[in-house]
Amino acid sequence: MGQTADDRAIASAHRALESQAWGGAAPAERGRIMQRMAQALRDRVEELADLESRDNGKPLKQARTDVQVAARYFEFFAGIADKIMGHTIPLGPGFLDFTVREPIGVSAQIVPWNYPIQIGARGVAPALATGCAIVMKPSSESPMTALRLGEIALACGLPPGVLNVIPGTGSEAGSALAGHPDINQLTFTGSVDVGVQVAKMAAENVVPVVMELGGKSPNV
Repeated sequence: MGQTADDRAIASAHRALESQAWGGAAPAERGRIMQRMAQALRDRVEELADLESRDNGKPLKQARTDVQVAARYFEFFAGIADKIMGHTIPLGPGFLDFTVREPIGVSAQIVPWNYPIQIGARGVAPALATGCAIVMKPSSESPMTALRLGEIALACGLPPGVLNVIPGTGSEAGSALAGHPDINQLTFTGSVDVGVQVAKMAAENVVPVVMELGGKSPNV
């Protein structure tokens, strides 16, 4: 069988991790790229809000807020990029013991239909700040702002392969991503039933998972 889009995206992410352009980049440089991404989102609020509103039907006013929140995620985590530090551990005279924090690897982000750019940014920003590479699968119902985010990231200097956006259905692209042996971490937002399936697929490869499941909007 030939490589799927998921296979190619994950391979691209791993190459980025091993490259000097990303894997060898200083944490402060990661932060500068993310600051540019935050500003680029703010500069394109109307364009992105219009795209989000047309794609999933939410009011334009709410879509504008979502874009601003997405920009804030990149801004916040940009400030953290060069402040992730290890520890020295006191063991007594004659010993030196220390820890070094390293990127976990390739992070898969499965994003829901209702907050594509906001939840997408919420997962992508911390992954970039810690030096990871990402494969993001937006909902097949509302993929447009995620694809635009990928273009914006490249324009802001993010090296090719660091952020890969793969549109597709959950049963095909999502399942292939959740069960892929070369994924190192998985983030999923969606229903409880699908979350159970995703967790089982990730467990086959002992992949750590972060989930937000079954959220509801209370009304009075």
